[in-house]
Amino acid sequence: MNTTHDDVLATVRGGRTAELPALLEPLDRDRRKALLAGLKELRGELRASGWERWQERNLMSPALLVAGAGCTTGAAATAAWLGARDLRRWQQLPTDLLLDVLAGRDPQWLGDLAHRLAARSATAEQDYPLISELVRLAGCPMPTTDGCVEGWAAALGASRTPLPTALRGDPHFTTLLPRLFETAEPVRALVGRCDPHDPHHWPGALAALAAGGHVDRAALLDGCTARLLRGGKPAQLKPYQAILQALSPTDAEEGERAADWIALTADAPSPVAGQAQQTLARLAAAGRLTPRLLAEMSAAALFRPEKKLVRAQLVLLGKELRRDPSAAPELLPVLGDAFGHPDTDIQERALNLAAAHLTDDPALRAELADRATLLSPAHRGRAADLFGASATAAEDTEPYREILPPPPTPVPIAPTPETVAETVELVAALVNSRTVEVDEFERALDGLVRHSHRDRAALAEALGPAMAGRWWFDPEQSRYHTSSVREPGLEDVAAAVLGARPVGEGHRAFVSRPSDCHHTGLRHAHHARLTETARRITDRPLPFLLATPTERSGSLDPEVLVARLAEYRRLGEDPAPADFAQALLRVRRDPAAVSAAAALGTPEGDRLAAWLGPDGEGAPVTRRVAPAMGYRYTEEPERIVLDTGARPAVLRDFPNPFRELARPRDASERCWDSWDDIALSAVLPEDRETLAAWWLPAVTACAVHGGRGGAAVLPRLAAAGGPAGPALHLVIAVGLGARHPEDRLTAVDALLTLAARGELDTVRLGTDLAELLGLGTVKPGRLADSLRTAAATGAHATTWAVLAAALPALLTGGGSGSGTGVGTGELLALAADCVEQSGAASPEPAGLAAAATGTGRSRLVTQSVRLHDALRRNRHAAEARVVAQP
Repeated sequence: MNTTHDDVLATVRGGRTAELPALLEPLDRDRRKALLAGLKELRGELRASGWERWQERNLMSPALLVAGAGCTTGAAATAAWLGARDLRRWQQLPTDLLLDVLAGRDPQWLGDLAHRLAARSATAEQDYPLISELVRLAGCPMPTTDGCVEGWAAALGASRTPLPTALRGDPHFTTLLPRLFETAEPVRALVGRCDPHDPHHWPGALAALAAGGHVDRAALLDGCTARLLRGGKPAQLKPYQAILQALSPTDAEEGERAADWIALTADAPSPVAGQAQQTLARLAAAGRLTPRLLAEMSAAALFRPEKKLVRAQLVLLGKELRRDPSAAPELLPVLGDAFGHPDTDIQERALNLAAAHLTDDPALRAELADRATLLSPAHRGRAADLFGASATAAEDTEPYREILPPPPTPVPIAPTPETVAETVELVAALVNSRTVEVDEFERALDGLVRHSHRDRAALAEALGPAMAGRWWFDPEQSRYHTSSVREPGLEDVAAAVLGARPVGEGHRAFVSRPSDCHHTGLRHAHHARLTETARRITDRPLPFLLATPTERSGSLDPEVLVARLAEYRRLGEDPAPADFAQALLRVRRDPAAVSAAAALGTPEGDRLAAWLGPDGEGAPVTRRVAPAMGYRYTEEPERIVLDTGARPAVLRDFPNPFRELARPRDASERCWDSWDDIALSAVLPEDRETLAAWWLPAVTACAVHGGRGGAAVLPRLAAAGGPAGPALHLVIAVGLGARHPEDRLTAVDALLTLAARGELDTVRLGTDLAELLGLGTVKPGRLADSLRTAAATGAHATTWAVLAAALPALLTGGGSGSGTGVGTGELLALAADCVEQSGAASPEPAGLAAAATGTGRSRLVTQSVRLHDALRRNRHAAEARVVAQP
């Protein structure tokens, strides 16, 4: 058969992959090399083809892959061809056909190719079947890269043969098995097959092989412990724990690895640490753990935050001290680590343990006395009795000082770029960026306006090359976008400078999606200003924009706006309606600037003066409790919602696109819009009450539905302008009960920001929290975590003031979990911590005395007693200081 290049290329174009081995077989090295040039040209053609040729690409790619592999000469070039993403098209390699076209190569060359394919991390797992066959043909060692291990394990798991049998018969078993414990990430086949009854359950298979003498038990045990010591997420480490359990290590095997279990107890994730702790407990019970090692282990375990692990360690110490009282000198000192635990119940357990096994050794008593200063004041008296009068150092004589973060100061934005080159550089960076900050966006926008007014031709000449890659600047590309719905942006203003298309063409295509949420009005206002700016560039360029903010928050200094309006008056320029409307919404409402605004003697000056007065007041906010949303298969609590009223001045005097912001708005049940919140900080930076009301549904979703990221805006709202009223306090209260820790942390940041600015109404916030707890919107445990974080920064007095307002509803039956809830006990414990740290001497919350007289040893009762006693001690101390004053 006389094969021509055209025959091969026609076969490739037709996607007839199976015919290629026979066509390539008679070709010598030179003819294959010549054919490769044509294949590369065809590959380039496919790369350049548009999306409309996807079917043709999918048809041709496997054939092109096989033909190219058969024509390349070097192993490196062949590996690169086989690994090319544009030829793979998410398909498995046609292994049999590739082996046919590669079979005549030198074994050393085939081995080189196998190792090069194995080194390609992106494709090695997929290519394992080909790599394995190449290794067999070459007779070379099997590569042990992570991708090969993943592919090997996946191939065994896909086999119909039970895994133990498949492993015993696999030629690469001894080479790749140790690598199961050494890969950078856990092998997915181990993580995915978790059912012990699964015939492909790796832990069971490995244990069976070890029992049959096919695998070295010590190697498996060492591999598992080494992998656990490397750390990772609990789900990733679970299969290695399962292998250990399946192996059932003997006491001797566990004792040989005592140092590993101690290290895991100290640093591993909680499930792994718990398993290691149980192993060490067995060793201790069998007398295989020396007091020195037990003390080392205890020092690590008692330092962990998980109360379950700490309590278990105290139990283990108690058992060992009862079994071997002579170990007290070595074991009792580590109890000092538990004296500083945040949970006072654990402190009490450690103190009881020390009291039960305390010896007459003065050095031991002195050491424990020194550590007893870490105890809560509730336990210091007993510690003094146990360890001596000097056991607890005298109470700090320095008065308590609240530590709050410095209040945020306004950050001025950089000036608008002075030169055309700087403006072009900034615009080019922003149109190619995924995220855009308000200050950068506004500087770029103002720069385009200013330089268009000065010399549009010069700006266009410099801007053209920077925009050359944009679709709207390329006629060939733009025809594919004519039917797309677009939202106006900075590119539209740049396009207006360049005259790249009729201004407004893209804007007419933009239609806001129907929505009851706040985004609709914000988008209309934001885009109306951009559309107006683009049109003015082509019609009558403005000298500069009035609404460019002076602060990174988006706010505008009123004196700067007065000066800009004065310059417009001097130039005889009329402000653009949307730009001036945006300037009013951004201006900081400082009454001191009213007279200067009125003195301008222009309609805009009069409007600014009125806006700095009553006209600029935010919309009224109405609070109500709404029923559950009623999604199927879920139980949801009632929730607090906020309705916003009308703003008459905006409805009367502002352009139509801005009036959407001012109409009365009932609280939407849920925001379905995912538009970036740049509008929140840029359109209404001086009306945080309205923004808080509109953002409440997203934050409520974080608390009720487990949403993520909805509370990220809270620190920005807290630092914004305008009154810090009921809406802002409510949305922060809901954020404190968000499901995910990162959202709760942003709410804590917002709380501390308000406190630092002197704007936090602790009674209002605490009352809101009590109502939210009662409705079930906020869970007590999540709230305790949030407020504990706030207190840990040094804001103990602030946190106590919030809790003092929230606790009465919990203690008297008005809150979720009141009287019996675990979360209520956590809140009481935190309140007691704050009172002890801050020395607060305020009256006790209603219901506390009754809770403190309850029976039993529940956390609710013990912490009520502790809080009651702490408030009483502080009041007595305050009274004593008053009496002592001259």
